[in-house]
Amino acid sequence: MKPRRPQDRRPRHRAMIVAPQPDAVEAGAAVLAEGGSAIDAAIACALMQGVVDPLMCGVAGLGVLHVHDTRTGRSEVIDGLSTVPAAATPTMWEGIFEGECKDGYGYVLRGAVNETGHGAVTTPGILRVFEAAHASYGRLPWADLFAPAIRRGREGWAVRPHVAAMFASDDRPYGRARMADKLAYSAEGRELYMDADAPKAMGRMVRNPNLAATLERLARKGAEEFYSGELAHLIVDDMKRHGGLLSMEDLAGFRIRRGAPLTITYRGRTVAAPAPAAGGIVVLEMLRILERFDLVAMGHNSPGYIRTVAEAMKIAGRDKERHVGDPDRAPAPVGRLLSDAYADECAAAIARGEKASLDRMTGDSKDTTQVCCWDADGLVVSLTHTLGLPSGAIPPGTGFMLNGAMNWYDPRPGRPNSIGPGSRRFSSMSPTLVFEDGQPAVSIGAPGGAWIGVAVLQGLLNLLDWGMGIQDAVMAPRFSATTNAIDISNRIPRAVEAAVAEAGYAVNRSAHSYPFAALHGITGWDGVLEGGADPQRDGYAAGV
Repeated sequence: MKPRRPQDRRPRHRAMIVAPQPDAVEAGAAVLAEGGSAIDAAIACALMQGVVDPLMCGVAGLGVLHVHDTRTGRSEVIDGLSTVPAAATPTMWEGIFEGECKDGYGYVLRGAVNETGHGAVTTPGILRVFEAAHASYGRLPWADLFAPAIRRGREGWAVRPHVAAMFASDDRPYGRARMADKLAYSAEGRELYMDADAPKAMGRMVRNPNLAATLERLARKGAEEFYSGELAHLIVDDMKRHGGLLSMEDLAGFRIRRGAPLTITYRGRTVAAPAPAAGGIVVLEMLRILERFDLVAMGHNSPGYIRTVAEAMKIAGRDKERHVGDPDRAPAPVGRLLSDAYADECAAAIARGEKASLDRMTGDSKDTTQVCCWDADGLVVSLTHTLGLPSGAIPPGTGFMLNGAMNWYDPRPGRPNSIGPGSRRFSSMSPTLVFEDGQPAVSIGAPGGAWIGVAVLQGLLNLLDWGMGIQDAVMAPRFSATTNAIDISNRIPRAVEAAVAEAGYAVNRSAHSYPFAALHGITGWDGVLEGGADPQRDGYAAGV
């Protein structure tokens, strides 16, 4: 007898959530099961992320949320990227500038004042994002969304592999501080996250009752408590004691930005991504260029494929460096960068064998995280949020670490991302949605600094050109060209590496199996929800 073909017994879910942290996925899935919307679940998931991944994100962070409501056809981006405090001046750190970080993530200043401590803090925006999204798209009460994170903060959580790796990471070779120095910066941080002189190792428990109490306060009083209430005063008093820039006026005056995403057509589908100051322009420009090539004919991750896609990465990176910063101060030429004529010009240069020059593509921190969620009513969400770099500063008794996003700003005046009161810096965060025949088909995004754009690009190519399922798409070997060199995963064969090098490229082989950001996503082709989580971050997709 012939063997019977295995039947497809995969469950059919009405809703789904995916994120890099198991506790956070569990919290979001529980909200979906209770009848909450995708926004409710994403907020609950994100709040839990701030508890169990405290160097990645938190209530004093920033982020970008992209949402589509199938019932109304409405898509919007809610931009909560942080702003420079009003007390900052364009030249205040010019005299202590020592260089750019060697990997492109930020700037090196004498004393690391832009990275560690209270002077590194920008005006946080993420709670305003959650507040606005919940008011427009939430179903469950605001306070209910905090309950899982409050419980986990009080009962504790075990340090998992990726968190342990981040706690122990040492970025001094790149020009940044050790994470251990951030964890030990405050007395509260030492108590929470250190064992003697070393960060807590994998499996050690962290209990944070102060953070649980802060979350209870925010659950009762709303986001306004953070921006003008007693909590705001507590933050600012701590700033004053330690020479920080952030003021009550900065907090009370913070405003999110709401608007339509940028959209293009790629291979007959609509791809939507956030406009500057967020990073969607980079992803969309690369897609516009690459649509001019038959990528499938080249072979997946073949030498020719890597060379072609890498050149598109370099061109978009170069254009970002030249043209994209705070849109309020220097609007990017979005129309030209996404035009047919410019895409034709760039594709022709690649086809001729020209090599674009990109000395370095600066980006935001790798210390970021992601949530994708899709509910039974067709509300689809992609959220990327971060602390920038963790500053190490924890206002006494609050349990949360403040962002260190001043490290993103160029201390040299007159540049697209220079320091300026109230300015917003370009961020690579690119929570992206794809539509087919007007219906949502993909929600995708990634943490990973300057690598976010190149990772989201490859995830989209894997889905839209290669027809991969979402799990295969997010875990396929990736490469990156955020400088003139091409960085490759150690799962790309050495014969391919040699061929790319023979074409005249410097090639750097990563020691990591899943490098270059951490893709997470959900697809809804033909109404069937499937989720994919990048293995490097310990997360998973849960359906209900």
